[in-house]
Amino acid sequence: MSTSVTVDQPEHRIFVGGLPWAADDQDLSSAFAPFGAVTSARVVLDRETQRSRGFGFVTFETAEAAAEAISQMDGKEISGRRITVRAAEARQPRPRAARPGFDGPRSDGPRSGGPRSSGPRSDG
Repeated sequence: MSTSVTVDQPEHRIFVGGLPWAADDQDLSSAFAPFGAVTSARVVLDRETQRSRGFGFVTFETAEAAAEAISQMDGKEISGRRITVRAAEARQPRPRAARPGFDGPRSDGPRSGGPRSSGPRSDG
């Protein structure tokens, strides 16, 4: 009986921290290719600057390749930076924080955009 293996299984994915700032996806893939078939390598970028955040993820075809990469690469240097390599953890969903002013009606009643008083104005 054969079973198909999906490449996105958590046990095939590793976290790589402490990457050189200039590292890109190809550099990451090349560094880990000697341990087995790399199906995905991604350096995480800052949303605003599009610069590396100094960490990334590598997914291997097999759990054995991922385990070997962790064993051989944790604590090694890449371009003068000591990297941390460990099994990636499943991303936990973050609770949505209430945003002030956007979380429902105010407790002191509705507000209109008009003047505070509808009566005649006295300048007196």
